[in-house]
Amino acid sequence: MKIAFLGTSAFAVPALRALVEAGHDVAVVYTRAPKPAGRGQQERKTPVHELADQLGLTVHTPRSLRSDEEAASFKALDLDAAVVVSYGHILPKSFLDAPVLGCINIHGSLLPRWRGAAPIHRAILAGDAETGVTTMRMDEGLDTGPMLLAESTPISAADTAESVHDRLAELGARLIVSTLDGLMRKSINAVVQPEEGVTYAHKLGKEEGVLDWRRPAAEIERKIRAFHPWPGTSFEAPKDNGVERIKVLEATLTLAGGTPGTVSIARDGFPVVACGVGGLKLLKLQRPGKSAQSADAFLRGFALGAGTVLASPAVVRLPT
Repeated sequence: MKIAFLGTSAFAVPALRALVEAGHDVAVVYTRAPKPAGRGQQERKTPVHELADQLGLTVHTPRSLRSDEEAASFKALDLDAAVVVSYGHILPKSFLDAPVLGCINIHGSLLPRWRGAAPIHRAILAGDAETGVTTMRMDEGLDTGPMLLAESTPISAADTAESVHDRLAELGARLIVSTLDGLMRKSINAVVQPEEGVTYAHKLGKEEGVLDWRRPAAEIERKIRAFHPWPGTSFEAPKDNGVERIKVLEATLTLAGGTPGTVSIARDGFPVVACGVGGLKLLKLQRPGKSAQSADAFLRGFALGAGTVLASPAVVRLPT
C-alpha cells in the first residue's frame, strides 16, 4: 500500500519500523515539530522523526493541520491508507476522508474501554486483569471509530506503565501489519463499537501522583505502578522546619494498622505506611536531586522514624 504515517512518541516507533519492513510505501511521515529539551534547551526531534531519518523517509512537521493548504497537500498524496499512532494532533475531516481506505489508528486499549489520552495508566490504576491494542478506522469522535482488529495481553501484578507500554507498542506493530493486509485482501469487516462498556481515560496530571494514605493500600500500590515512570508518585515528609517531597518508585502490600499515614519500621528495616485499608511497605524512594535508593538505605540518611504521620493531600480532581 501507499501510506502516510502520522506519529510522534516512542509508542509509534515499532509500528513505523514494521510497516517499512512489511514492504509498504511510506510516502511521508507526519510528526510533531522538534522542540527545545534538556539542560541546553537544544531542539530535539521526536522518536518517530529520528527513526524516519534513519530510514530515509520524507518527514513533515506542520504546526497545524487545519489549513486548506495542508488538506490539499495530504489529498494530493493519493494514499491507499494513513496510519495514525500517538500523533498529538487532531485530524480534521479533510484528512480522515482523503485516503481510499481511511485513516487507521492503533489505540492502546481494548475498545470501547479506555478511550482517550492515558489508556495504559488508567487500566493499571483500575486493576484491570488485561488490556490490549485495537486498530480502528478513525472518525471525527474521540476513539469512537469502527474496530478492525484487537489483541489482548494480561496485566501482571509486577507490571508498570512502562512495561505495558513497551509490550503494547510491539503488539500494535504486529497488529497494524495484519490490519493493512486484511484490508487489502478485504478479509476484515469493521465492527461498530458497542455503547456498553465505554470508559474514558483522562489525561494524567502531576497532581494526581500525590499519594493519599486514606485510600486502600491496594489502590495506592496500583497507582505507584500505573504512574511509573511519569508522572510518578510522591508524598511529603517532615524535614527540619518544613517538608520534603519524596518520590515512591516501588512498594508492596503488607499488613498495617493505625491512622492512615502512620509510619512503622518492619523487621527488615523498610518503612511501612498505614493506609485506609492495609499498609504499604516502601521499597525504593528518591529525594529531590538525588539518586533512587532502597528504602532501608534511604532511612539511614533521612529521619522518617516510627510514629511519623505523613499528611494526605486535599481532594484531587481528574483533569478534563
